[in-house]
Amino acid sequence: MKLNDRGLLVVISGPSGVGKGTVRRALFEMPNHNLTYSVSMTTRQMRPGEVDGKDYYFVSEEEFKKNIAEGKMLEYAKFVGNYYGTPKDKIEEDLDSGKEVVLEIEVEGATQVKAQMPDCVMIFIAPPSKEALYERLKKRGTDSDKTIQERIDKADREFECAKNYDYIVVNDEVSNAADRIMAIIRAEHAKTKRTLHSYIELLNEK
Repeated sequence: MKLNDRGLLVVISGPSGVGKGTVRRALFEMPNHNLTYSVSMTTRQMRPGEVDGKDYYFVSEEEFKKNIAEGKMLEYAKFVGNYYGTPKDKIEEDLDSGKEVVLEIEVEGATQVKAQMPDCVMIFIAPPSKEALYERLKKRGTDSDKTIQERIDKADREFECAKNYDYIVVNDEVSNAADRIMAIIRAEHAKTKRTLHSYIELLNEK
């Protein structure tokens, strides 16, 4: 008998440009895991190399608002003129089947997830320095100068939100950050609050 059969909802979040997607992809490339990615929905334009249904569900603003009205979103936010959010479909199903469900979302959305699913594991991805983040945003080449400045201003506010997370992982090297997140997931499964009930049942088995 396993002490904890239910999967974990792992929320990976942090400022725009911090490398959340890169770290998440490195995490999924690690061997011997039971991770599944909860694909987010967005109204922004697809970037070069992105795949609909894999990186995001790319939808119209009308369709996104319809999902909100029907209560189908776990969380959502509007950022730099576009909506981002997490569809509820499949998350509970995957958790019940023992999978670790990974969300890669914006800071505002992470707060909403915590309110609806307080047992989730909140991980804040931080840059080695503010300057490193600013340079990364400028070099990305996908945004206008105005949008870059909006992202920088928003990042300054989001740094203050790190105190609300369970863990802070610095993305100094992508592989190191992925290793730390995997260690967090394994440790969370051994936490008393997640295992005590099953442990008592195990002790009482005849």
